[in-house]
Order: sequence, then structure tokens, then C-alpha cells
Amino acid sequence: MALQWCYGGTTIQTLKIASIPSTHLSAICSRLTPSRTSPFLIKALSSSVQPLVHSTTTNTTTSSVVKPQWKAAIDFKSIVENKSAVAENLKNRNSSADLELVIELYERLLALQKEVEDLRFERNTVANKMKGKVKPSERQRLIEEGKNLKDKLVTLEEDLVKLTDALQREAQCIPNMAHPDAPIGGEDNSTIRKTVGTPRDFTFSIKDHVQIGKELDLFDFDAAAEVSGSKFYYLKNEAVLLEMGLINWTLSEVMKKGFTPLTTPEIARSLVVEKCGFQPRGDNTQVYSIEGTDQCLIGTAEIPVGGIHMDSILADSSLPLKYVAFSHCFRTEAGAAGAATRGLYRVHQFSKVEMFILCRPEESDAYHEELIEIEEELFSKLGLHFKTLDMSTEDLGAPAYRKYDIEAWMPGLGRYGEISSASNCTDYQSRRLGIRYRPESSASPLKDTKKNKGRNLSPPEFVHTLNATACAVPRMLVCLLENYQQEDGSVIIPEPLRPFMGGIEVITPKLN
Repeated sequence: MALQWCYGGTTIQTLKIASIPSTHLSAICSRLTPSRTSPFLIKALSSSVQPLVHSTTTNTTTSSVVKPQWKAAIDFKSIVENKSAVAENLKNRNSSADLELVIELYERLLALQKEVEDLRFERNTVANKMKGKVKPSERQRLIEEGKNLKDKLVTLEEDLVKLTDALQREAQCIPNMAHPDAPIGGEDNSTIRKTVGTPRDFTFSIKDHVQIGKELDLFDFDAAAEVSGSKFYYLKNEAVLLEMGLINWTLSEVMKKGFTPLTTPEIARSLVVEKCGFQPRGDNTQVYSIEGTDQCLIGTAEIPVGGIHMDSILADSSLPLKYVAFSHCFRTEAGAAGAATRGLYRVHQFSKVEMFILCRPEESDAYHEELIEIEEELFSKLGLHFKTLDMSTEDLGAPAYRKYDIEAWMPGLGRYGEISSASNCTDYQSRRLGIRYRPESSASPLKDTKKNKGRNLSPPEFVHTLNATACAVPRMLVCLLENYQQEDGSVIIPEPLRPFMGGIEVITPKLN
């Protein structure tokens, strides 16, 4: 019996699954849906199971194996042992991941691994028998037996690889567990942790940032639309200095907290994007992929910073690692439209300063609080009125264990708008990126042999990763222009930014 992955009428992968009852296989096949696993259609081939999707032609000469480019170090044992909690988490997150299928595939994988191990043992036993003196007839029999075992083993090992790939495809759809205190439900269920300041009381007619920028000659959306398309922009005059001032001031403030500054590549390999928890393909992707390559434009510096220590074991003494990175970011903003997204609020390209921490597992909750406190301190120094939210389970991205958002008051838009977020991703990203550390001490160290004497033998563990936005420039421009506008059409520059803007205190209307 076999599973075949088909695309465009061509069979491109066959997965033989031995000794699975037809009814059981049919149940597995029915849940291996193209929407979750890949764009490839699936059909089950056997004398007793009808194809789920009919293929008009089969071209085995052009077959190729379809499997994930990488494998996550998913804790399947924990998923099985905590099945009820995982199922509840999927429900709370409104996730479409198929937990039952993951467990079925995992159990089948364990059985197949045992079958392979038994065959290897039999093959080795036969090989050992041939080392001694045996009669020619017995030797010939052992040769035939060894050949048969080898052929069976090759087939089962191929099945093992394909079953492992199928399990990975499904298991990678399971999101991180949510913090027990995270509000359950949709975005409306998010709770307010803290409110800072109050909305400014204007005594004149309020303008939004688009009108302010037009009157002060700070933006050019029309020219950018001609050059690049909608949702792009040119910054002009003092707006350029304001962007640079925000970036440099933010970097200097965060560096005081012990963060190492970085500028990052703004193109990343698709596999790194995926390992960080983003989907580079699909109709609703926020990622720009570069045609004909395995590369993407980054949507956040979280991606290249997360990749710095990919596939490495860090020294315990090096933790925590704290980075503050500047980059340009690119997002498709698929599905975004309407007056609420006009101007600079939602754009395809923007500058951003991002904080990123790698730490020991027991420290991540504390560093999450540190990150949100840094954000609140930055925005308080700029005199903004904002609220900090503990985001609900359905509003968490797949990697996030817990996420705090900050929404600032934007008087021109007449509403609060998100300007920052801080997420604790625990070991979700590190298990995919392969980032571990070796504790300096362990309750159960590895055996101290002569070869390893004097070395730290504690088994490596996965680090926890956290990320937080220190400054998303376009949203900050919206806040500053709208909150600091004056009746005469000018805009006051907040005091902390003035030294980073050549001493400019106010943006005034240009003389005609």
C-alpha cells in the first residue's frame, strides 16, 4: 500500500506504508490536506482504497522526492504525553493543525523504526555467521538470506525517510503552546496591562499625518506610486531627518541596556524565514519571495538575527545574547485596505529597529518583561499616550508563547494604532533553527571518560528566543506628526530627538 503525491498529473513521490489497515490509511489520507502540507494533491493507491484525487497521467521518469528542506527538532514525546493540553491549545488558537494525524504518523514512525532496527539486527546476524567456517550450501543460503534482508531493508529505509517527511509536514503546523495567563479568544479578548498618559486636548481642528505631510512637504506618495506602486512613499526634508533621528536615538537608548547593535542582511534564505515561523509562500503570505531563487526579502530583522546562531551550541557563559538591529523591512500587506491603512500606517517598505534576545529557558519570562519595559520607556520619553495589551490566543503568531502589543493614540486617525509588540517564543524558533546551549552544570552529566576528561559534558538544551520592536519608523512618524501638530501648521520635535536632528526644534511650513 502506498501514498502518492501528485502534481499536474505527474506522480512525484510514493510513500509505501506497510501493514496499515486500509480503513486506517484512508483516515490518514483524508487528513493529509493540500492546504496544510503543500500544493501537492494526494491520492491513496491500493486494491482496497479508492484514489482521493484522480491523476489522468503518471510519468515515473520525471519523479522526484518532495520533502521539507529541513527538519524541526519537535518534541513528539511531549505532544503525545500532553495530548489534551495540546488539543486545547489548538482550539484556543483557532488552529487547523491536525493533532490526531500527527500522533498517528508518529506512532507509525516508531513502529517502522523498530522494524528497521530488527531487520538490521537480522542482517548483522547473518553476516556474522558467514565469518566462520560454513558448508558451501549453507554459505549460499546465507548469501541469499542476506540479499533478501538487504532488499527489504532498503525499501523500509526509504519508507522511513518518506514517513518522517510526512510527519514533519504535519507537525510543523502545530503552533507553540500559549502562556496559561494569555487571554483566550479573538483580538477583542486581549486585555489592557497598562495605560500611559492621556489623549492630548486639541483646541483646533485636527489634521491627520497625510495632510500634515502634504502641507509641510514631508512626503510624496504620488511619485512613489508611479515609481514603485501603491503603499510606497518618498520621505522629504525634515521627515528624512526625523527618520534618522528616531533610528539613532532608539539605537543609543537600547544600547545603554546592554544590547549589541547590528545591521543585517535584508535578503534571507526561504528556509531561515520558515524556521523563524513565517510562511514565504501562499496567497496570504506577507513575504516577498525572489523569483527563481530560494531567497526572500525580510519582513523584520528578527529573521536574520535569529539566523546568526543557527545550528550552533552556545556557551552557557555567553547567555543572554542581546541584539538591537536596524534594517529595512518589506511586507506584501496582503488583504490590507481601507482608510485605516492610508498614508504611512501600512506600507510595503519601512525602516525598523528590532530587539532580539537568546537566553536560558528559565529566564525568558523575565526578559519578556524587560523588553516591554524598554518599549514603554522609549515611548514615554517621546511623550506618547499609549496602552499595553496582553494579546489573546487567536492573535498570537505560531511562534509566540505570549505577546504584548503597544497601541498609541493617533489623533488624526481618531484611534489607537499598533506601534510595537514583544513576543516570547520560548524554544519554538530555536528547535527549528537548531540553536542550543550547554549548561555549565547538570543533574545528569554525561559519563566522564578519559577522552572527555576536563570537558563540560552537560547535554545541550535549546535556548529561548524573544523579539520586540523598538521603533517602527512609519508608525512613529504618524504618532509624532499627529500628536505634536500645532495650530499654525507646524510640528514640534520631542526634546530627546533634537540632538539627533541637528538641533531642529520645530518643523515649520515652507515659504512659497
